[in-house]
Amino acid sequence: MKKLFLSLFAVSALTFAANEAQAQTPYKSALGIVFDGYDGSNVGIQYKTALTNVSALQLQAAFRNHWVSFGADWQYEKAIPNADGLAWYAGVGAQVGIWSHDGNSSTSFGIRPQVGLEYKIPTIPIAMHLDYKPYLGLNNDTGFDGGGFTFGVKFVLK
Repeated sequence: MKKLFLSLFAVSALTFAANEAQAQTPYKSALGIVFDGYDGSNVGIQYKTALTNVSALQLQAAFRNHWVSFGADWQYEKAIPNADGLAWYAGVGAQVGIWSHDGNSSTSFGIRPQVGLEYKIPTIPIAMHLDYKPYLGLNNDTGFDGGGFTFGVKFVLK
């Protein structure tokens, strides 16, 4: 059931992106810091680049005690009318996590659907986002984890 939901979500997001004609992405690329996780202890770097006028690729590497994770997300983004610089987005991404401590280690792989808001400050090259990213583990860490918010601040490069 969860896999069906994720498949339907991905197909719907791709359909919306293919049918959208007007420009929505307020910038081409940005680099910043992201706080990912349930308690803010997962901190990392993030790079976002526009793929089309309504879609973007976001890459991140996050670090925590004995843990590192790498992710890549595809996002469909749409400006909110009459709210200069504010947009909502939805997407899906993949994440690989590597844990190692006292001779023990584990690698996990999962899918992270997402929905969020991003605000690009109109007068300065700064963008901020807040999103919800549940996690569906596919190998060692199988199962659905409904928690997971991220907050990030990015410097707009162009």
